[in-house]
Formats: sequence, C-alpha cells, structure tokens
Amino acid sequence: MSSPTGPANGLPVRMPRPRQTGRHRRPEPAVAPEGAPALVLAVPGAPSAASRGLAEEIISIGRSELPGLDARIGYLEGDDAERAEFPSLSGVLTAVANERTARAEFARAAGHEVPAPTGPDAVVVPLLAGPDGDLLRRVRQALMDSAAAAELADVLGPHPLLAEGLHVRLSEAGLARADRARLFTVATAADGIILATTGGEEAVQAAGITGMLLAARLAVPVIAAALDQEGSVAAVAAELRGSGSAQLALAPYLIGPEAAEGLLDTACKEADCAAAEVLGAYPALGKLAVAQYSAALGITLGAAAH
Repeated sequence: MSSPTGPANGLPVRMPRPRQTGRHRRPEPAVAPEGAPALVLAVPGAPSAASRGLAEEIISIGRSELPGLDARIGYLEGDDAERAEFPSLSGVLTAVANERTARAEFARAAGHEVPAPTGPDAVVVPLLAGPDGDLLRRVRQALMDSAAAAELADVLGPHPLLAEGLHVRLSEAGLARADRARLFTVATAADGIILATTGGEEAVQAAGITGMLLAARLAVPVIAAALDQEGSVAAVAAELRGSGSAQLALAPYLIGPEAAEGLLDTACKEADCAAAEVLGAYPALGKLAVAQYSAALGITLGAAAH
C-alpha cells in the first residue's frame, strides 16, 4: 500500500510526462493560491454513510480540478460535538476560522511578519442542483451561527454539464439513447421526460433551463415539476400525455441527499412511469463545485467552467 508520502517500496513510481512545447502544448493546471479560503461543501438531508461517500467523492474530484484546494464537508443536520462523525456546517466553518487564526499566531510567534487576513475564511458551496429556498435559508443561518467570515457560492445549476448527467442517468436506466448519432433505438426509450426537482416554483423555473438543454439532447419534450408540491408531477404527466407523449420517464434533477425519502417513489406512482437514478457522484459535480468556488473568489478556471 502507498503511504501518505509516496508509494510503498517495490511499487513503480509514476513519472510526470514531459511538458509539451509549442502552440499545441496543454495549459498548466490551475493551482489554489497560497492561503486561499477553504471550500466547504454544504450537504443537505439526514447525514448517512451514503451522503458522506457522495460528498467525499465530489470533494476528491474538486481537488483534482484545483490542486492544493483545502476542501471540507459540513452537514446541515450535522452534529456540533467535537470530532463528530458528521460535523455541522457551522462547526466546520468555525474550525476553519480558528485554524486560520492559529496559523497566523504561530507565524508571528516564530518571528514572521504576517499581513492582516484578507478575503473570507471559507466559501460555502451548497450541494444542490437548483435553488431550494428552504435549504438555502438554513445554509445562510449556519453561516451566521459560525465564527467564520464565510461567503456563500451559487448552487451548481442550471448548467449544460447537469443536462449531460441527466442524459447519462436516463441512458443507464434504458430510458434514453446514449448517443443521438447512433443509428439504433432503445425499446424502452421515453418520448416525454418529467424533470423532477425540489424547492418549489423557483426551483422548477431554474430546472426548466437545464430541461431545455436536455430536450435538445434527447429530441423529446422535457417539463420540470416539483416533487415537494402536491399534484405537480401528476399535472406535468397529464400535460405530456395530452400533447402526445405515450411513454414517460422521470429524471430526478437531484444530487440525492436533498430529497426526503420516498418522494421519488411517490412521484413515479403518480406519473405511472419509470425513473432514472439521481445525479449522485456524477463527475461533473466536482468540476461545478470548484467552478462556483472559483467564481466567488474571482479565480478563472477554464476546465472547471465548461
């Protein structure tokens, strides 16, 4: 096994590839500036091993996008106890601020001149595909409850990469073709998509933007509906069938932890259709998390923004 400092004895060492020269050389990857604020991923929903694994995977992708990134995970329903398995968002933010203060004090004690801190201690990125007003209010409350100077970044969507992820999840479930360019059909492919989200009307409107991108990819109608508004999914299903769609599918515009247990099952029964899996740890989510962090700090990252 590898150690924290390198591979175990006897294992081959991966050597860096020679840097290309000339006009076609690949750009050097961006690196987090020294002393940059921490990225704190705000995870909604009841903490669980599954949500922790999901958040850790997204953080891991984020670190590969921005080497040197200090990334943490805080839970909206987490525990404030010291060394908690699922630390609260406010507790993580307070810890980040305390660590920043301690580093400065240590440097001063060692005789180094330490400039006054500038910028936030942390940038909080909500693990949400869309603007769920209730969850975002709780995130803002956690920021106020902490001892940190923290900035709140935007949610991850709408974005073309999320439309791509929805397409992938639908194709994995056999509800859409993986590639429109291929000359074959999927017998179970849907001819109408219900894009299911949480967060009420504002979230439905935002999801509609990603829905238009998904519709362009699939060449079928896509209409957003609110899982947490009674009758919304059934109404959209009726609208799609009324316009000629015979075989519907439900595409969850969700990362996962933000939806209450049973919401998707109930929606599928109301619409009488099959459903794809939630976005989960789709690789693009790590890129989008870093893109929102970078935007909040004014850092330009071409790879993360597209």
